Amino acid sequence: MILPVTVYGNPVLRKVAKPIDKDYEGLNELIENMFETMYQADGVGLAAPQIGLSIRLFVIDASPIADEEPELKDFKKVFINAQITERSGTPWDMEEGCLSLPKINEKVSREEQVTITYFDENWNEKTETYNGYAARVIMHEYDHIDGKLFIDHVSPLRRKLLKSKLNAIAKGKVSTAYRIKFPH
Repeated sequence: MILPVTVYGNPVLRKVAKPIDKDYEGLNELIENMFETMYQADGVGLAAPQIGLSIRLFVIDASPIADEEPELKDFKKVFINAQITERSGTPWDMEEGCLSLPKINEKVSREEQVTITYFDENWNEKTETYNGYAARVIMHEYDHIDGKLFIDHVSPLRRKLLKSKLNAIAKGKVSTAYRIKFPH
């Protein structure tokens, strides 16, 4: 089932999400719905707060961009109760966008490597290190479960310049090709 994406202005996007356990009701269906929602919106990642749930869950499927980044060919993962344990390497800039901030793209500087501990959809605990684009996508989605948005990584001046666009999103004055849920 395709779910509406929660957009800027909704308080759930600014909350630190809570961990879940194996008995979280409907988890497998939720994961399926999140992938379906993400695909329908042409995203490569989606975090639970983006569908209105303040839980530590996000999904990524970066395989659609494997033409540009061949190492992402089979990069489809579920991250439950993730904790980033290390960020390292030289920060590099890349333009990012977000389904919860439609029509806004900004250059964001992120470290080139990330180590993360998480549970997969079968509750296998994993600790893995990722580089480059995979690391960037993980850090972007991880920010969502920590109540942060990519615009928090841009300069105060850039944020000020984005204020009218952000206010328009919060007031429901934006259109997208995917279903969205406004704050009010």
